[in-house]
Amino acid sequence: MSDLRVSFCNTTLQNPIITASGTFSAKASGKFYDFSQLGAITAKGISIEPWDGNSTPRIAETKSGMLNAVGLENPGATGFINEELPLIKKGIGSAKIIVNVAGRTIDQYVLAAEKLNAADVDMLELNISCPNISEGGIAFGTSPKAAADVTAAVRKVVTKPLIVKLSPNVTDIVEIAKAVESAGADALSMVNTLTGMRIDIRRRRHILANKIGGLSGPAILPVAIRMVYQVASQVKLPIIGMGGVMSGEDAAEFLMAGATAVAVGTAALVEPTAPIRILYELENFMNEYGYKNIEAVRNALE
Repeated sequence: MSDLRVSFCNTTLQNPIITASGTFSAKASGKFYDFSQLGAITAKGISIEPWDGNSTPRIAETKSGMLNAVGLENPGATGFINEELPLIKKGIGSAKIIVNVAGRTIDQYVLAAEKLNAADVDMLELNISCPNISEGGIAFGTSPKAAADVTAAVRKVVTKPLIVKLSPNVTDIVEIAKAVESAGADALSMVNTLTGMRIDIRRRRHILANKIGGLSGPAILPVAIRMVYQVASQVKLPIIGMGGVMSGEDAAEFLMAGATAVAVGTAALVEPTAPIRILYELENFMNEYGYKNIEAVRNALE
């Protein structure tokens, strides 16, 4: 039998499969599968104060994927700690807890990260795709300097491992990765959604109320694989690969590209038990081809 354990940020995950931010809820997901079987779960983006999110419609299907413009609706850090976290802790078992941190300014990121760092969670994931209000709405993750600035500011107030989630909507993602590495990131998760848009040609209206949304699902997998491969060869940080993972073979592809762990997102919205199925499929793939451990898969690319 293959050994699925991986070393990530000075801790051991029992396997490399993680839920992607925004696609997991202890109450909802826990009705369909035992999430303690996963390597880790990632809670949805949490800001210091509650956010209402965008107007509806804010989710739409598209060919080989999904567009969403939910707008990081969340109960705020206090609400998460008091309401969602106890439910997660009740069923987490040996899996780890990662919390995605959101903000619109550096101060908001810092306040949310500081509060969540004090909670009973294992790691923080910094979502730098949020708009930088002080810079006119440009996302922190699209500028090396802005990405480094917010990473460095949060690094000063957190003691737990800090994962930075990178946006693919950039010219050179390696440059962004190097910037956050130098600013103190412990790991990377990549990639977030690509920007996209659909039009209802019969109603002559945008399909999403927000007009533009984030494209996820199998359509973006080749882009995500390419970006993970490029970054893995240029930085020393472990990477959580994500973007269109629908099967155990997709997960293996991310590992061969250089990822240490793999997050499952959109697949779980289509099929709630997808993270567990993908875990089993990855294990079956490894057994079939004689991979003794995850590191063997990561080193397999010729």
